[in-house]
Formats: sequence, structure tokens, C-alpha cells
Amino acid sequence: MSSLNDINSEHQENHLTNTDTPTLTNENNEEIMKKKKRKLKIFLLNLWFGFNAWGGPMAQIALIKDTLVIKGKWITIPRFNRVFGVYQIVPGPEATELCMFFGCLSGGRLGGFLAGLGFVLPGFTLILLFSYIYVIVGLNNVYFNASFRALQPIVSAMVLRATHKIAEHALMSHTTHRFSYWLFGMAILAAIQTTVNFNYFITLGVCGIAYMFIERKLYWIGIAVILLELVGYGIYIGINKAIPSPSSLGIGVAKADPGSGPDPGHTFALGLVAGSSSFGGAYVTIPFLQAEAVTIGQWMTVSTFLDSIAIGNIIPSPLVMFSTFLGFQAGYLWGGHNIGYGLLGGLLIAVGMLFPCFLFTILGYNLLEKLVRNKFLAAFFDGISGTVVGIIAVTALDLLKSSVTSNTGLTDVSQQDLPILLAKNSSLAAVLYVLTLAALYGYNKPNLSLWLIIFGAIAGQFLFVN
Repeated sequence: MSSLNDINSEHQENHLTNTDTPTLTNENNEEIMKKKKRKLKIFLLNLWFGFNAWGGPMAQIALIKDTLVIKGKWITIPRFNRVFGVYQIVPGPEATELCMFFGCLSGGRLGGFLAGLGFVLPGFTLILLFSYIYVIVGLNNVYFNASFRALQPIVSAMVLRATHKIAEHALMSHTTHRFSYWLFGMAILAAIQTTVNFNYFITLGVCGIAYMFIERKLYWIGIAVILLELVGYGIYIGINKAIPSPSSLGIGVAKADPGSGPDPGHTFALGLVAGSSSFGGAYVTIPFLQAEAVTIGQWMTVSTFLDSIAIGNIIPSPLVMFSTFLGFQAGYLWGGHNIGYGLLGGLLIAVGMLFPCFLFTILGYNLLEKLVRNKFLAAFFDGISGTVVGIIAVTALDLLKSSVTSNTGLTDVSQQDLPILLAKNSSLAAVLYVLTLAALYGYNKPNLSLWLIIFGAIAGQFLFVN
């Protein structure tokens, strides 16, 4: 790719490897034109990354590292590892943040913005297209239904496998670099609290604060923080004579009138809150988005929510862009089944979701590194990351139940035949779930998720066309 070679040579000539932000100099017209061309090349390079962003975050990060670090030699491998470590802690998709880091390195803050825009643009455009096709074809199409019915258990298995992968690094202490039984305990506590409808943000905040003290070996203070939370929960149950309702899991930022979706302002807010809490990647946003759209807002079914994740897995994009599908559905419903409002909703939730990522990265890596090196803040982020594992695990099991027992495609079936078909479809879904888990644990191949989605869509035509 010629533009890649050009920008590599220009990068090395200008010795920009040690600065994250542009410098002010006296520039003539020729220098200004060179900078404009450089920024265009940055955008095109990351657009190319975006079109080749198959296989999830690890494959995307490997592509960026191989192209810009190993071959391009923009920075050393040790420095890349330090940078990647920082972006693993702050909210947002790591691959997008790395693209923006290199964009800032080569073209200042505007270069960082253009790099991020180029990387997410292909996936954003494609998921809007799929969202449009989804509402146009509709769930009344038997073949459309059959493919997505097969994809639901496959996606549920992917979420469970992702939970295990996240746990492998989220339950490691950044100070000892060993498995932390304290973080594991907080994950268990978070799972229990989620099953009894404890608010996600209270759980994350309390465990993050508690771990700040525990990491400093102030164990009794950390334990006291958790006990105070549990006492407060007990008082709530005593007053109300019942555990909180499922609507207590979220904050109700995307509530809607029956038969409608949230208005554009609340759609943007949904993306902003989800993006701000996406410590550890896209899968971390799934419990919150499900709670807001399915449980509290009730403008989306669990089946449709699983479909959105499936679509997010078949396009070259950060998985977090599956939220664009949710925004499209929200706008489409709010606008009275108007495609224009659907496109607006998809744009707003994507902007909200990516805003924290763009903000943190463009502020500069050096500032982020200082924040992360703060021992209290680092311990707080570690506590949140460990706690998230328990929340995702419960969500993964909830999605398993919904995907196996779903009645997708059976709305027009007679009451006499419904129990038999439900039992048949549930059995087939359970088999697909087990086979997908076996494949995910047995093979570590690039683009495996994509091939599983393609296999599921085809298999659905043979298994679920009634």
C-alpha cells in the first residue's frame, strides 16, 4: 500500500516518534500543503485498517502492531506494550484508541481524530446498512427468522467465552501481576448482586473504592466499604419488603413510551453512558445496554438484542459498534417507523459511545499514563475491571436462557403445534450453543467468530425453517 509506505517514510524523516501533540512553527504554504497531505494519508491508512478489521479486537490490534510497529517502526515494541497497557484500562475499544494514538503521533490531535474516524467509518456504515435491511426485510420473513434464530445461541456462547477471556487479565493484580483472589471475590459478589437486581453502577463504584483500600493493604477499610453497601441493601429490602425490581439494574436513561423508542437526546445519552463505562471493551457494555433497552426501556426484545451482537460480529469493525443497531432501532421506533430517524438514532448513539474514547485519547497519552500510574486510580480501575467480570457472567447466562427458549419465528404457529416446535427449536439451539463453545475453546483461529456466524446463518435455513 503506497500511502502506508509514504507515511512511514515521512514519519521517520520528521522524527515524530517522541511527541503526542503537534508543535507550533512558522510554516510556509508548501509546509501547510504537506501537513494536509499527511493528514489525508493518516485518514486513508486508518480507513484501510477499518476495512480489514475482521476477527475482533485482538486481530485488529495485531494488524496495527504488525503494520506500524514491527514493519513501520513508528515506536519500539516495549513502548507499544506500555501504550496498550494504558488503553486497556481507560474506557473504549483498544484498537480504535491505538489508531488514534498513532494518528496523534504523526499528525497531532487532528491526525488522531482523523485516524479514529477512518477506523470506525467502514463498520459504522455497514452496520447502518444491516440495520436498514433488518427493518425492511422484517421478522415476518421465515428465512430471515431462521438464520437469526440459529445465531442467537451462537452469540450467547461467544459472550460466555468472552467473559472467560476478559477474566484472564481483569482478575490479575497490576502490582503483583498475579491472580488476585480479592478481585475474584469481587467478581463473585458482583454476580450475586446482579442476580438480585443490584444497580450496576453502585456495584462498580463500591467495589472499585473497596479495592483501592485493599490494594494498599488497608483490608478492613475495604471490607467495611462493602459491608456498608450490603447493610444499605438490607435496609432497602426491610423497608420495601422485597428485592429491587429488574429496572433497578440500570439508570433508565433510555426509557420510552409503549410502542416507541427513546427520543434522540436519550439515545445519545445511552451511548455516552455506555461508552464511559466500557472498561475492558465492547462486551462490558452488553449488560448495561441490555438492561436499558430490554429490561427498563422495553423497546427491544432479547432476541433482537442478540441479533444486534450477531450483526456486530460479521462486519469489519470494533464490536462496540453493534450499539449503532440499537440506536437505529430506537430512532426508527421513536420516529414512527421512519428510516431517517433510524439513521439519526444510529449516528447519535455511535457518537455518544465513541466520545469518551476520542476524548481520552486526543487529550494525550502522556496525561493518561500519569493518571494510570496514580496508585489509587489504578487500583480503582482494577476493582472495576474485576467486578465487571461477574456482571458479564450473569448476563451471559441470562442470554443463554433467552437464546435457547426463544420463540423467534413461531408467532404464527397454532397453539397445538407450539409446544412441540418450541421443544424442537430449544433442543437444536442448545446443541448449537454447546458446539459453538467447543469451537471457541478448541480452536484459536483468526476470524473464527466470523465463520461461526456465517455457519450459523446457513445452518438456520436447514434447522429452523418450519
